[in-house]
Amino acid sequence: MSPDQVEQFKRIKNDITRFMMMYKFALSELETKIEILNEEFHLLHDYNPIEHTKSRLKSPESILKKLYRKGGDITFSSIKSNIKDIAGLRITCSFISDIYWVSDMMKNQSDLRILEVKDYIKNPKPNGYQSLHLLVEVPVFMSDRQEHVCVEIQIRTIAMDFWASLEHKIFYKYNKSVPPQLLEELKEAAESASALDHKMERLHHEVEAIKAGSDDAGEEMKRLIIDNQQFTIPAALLELIGDGQILDND
Repeated sequence: MSPDQVEQFKRIKNDITRFMMMYKFALSELETKIEILNEEFHLLHDYNPIEHTKSRLKSPESILKKLYRKGGDITFSSIKSNIKDIAGLRITCSFISDIYWVSDMMKNQSDLRILEVKDYIKNPKPNGYQSLHLLVEVPVFMSDRQEHVCVEIQIRTIAMDFWASLEHKIFYKYNKSVPPQLLEELKEAAESASALDHKMERLHHEVEAIKAGSDDAGEEMKRLIIDNQQFTIPAALLELIGDGQILDND
């Protein structure tokens, strides 16, 4: 390989690296937002709506294969405009209501632009698949420019996620030629998972109602726990709140 070829290879490698870094940084931005929202919800409502998150980047090989299928040019601008799921973030929630809470919080982030919403919970796919999909545009600040990067977000419950994982494994095992009987059983399993989600949410609301009416509720209202530190709200502050006085933000 000549020196000119080596130099050209280095430039191409750097360009590819920078391109992939944009999507990695976009995922990092979203994961930080989700972490903040989850902690805020935990501090205010004493439970975590988000069980866990998982991010992934398509490999350059997978990107090219999809680009060939779409008939796009082999340029970075073509890849960016034709392939919207290079970066993906999966958010697993405790309850269905949490899914829509997370979605609303994403929509309320002023620096995010929601490009598309696909609600497969209210309108499940024919095979039974349920999840809420958001396509969002995330601003990423590089050393020499600002980029707006697309990330696909999938938000689902634990039961939905378990079903989707099982369905993926079955399709992989049968090389996408799944027997009709198994497909029917998968759809029935999706319906059972949906029924379980609704039942667990109802139980959750009942437990919360019982907790709110317990004798310990008043004492808990007087305590703050932030970053594993416990604070007691001063009596003077409680009196101000009881008198209906408003505290200045200053």
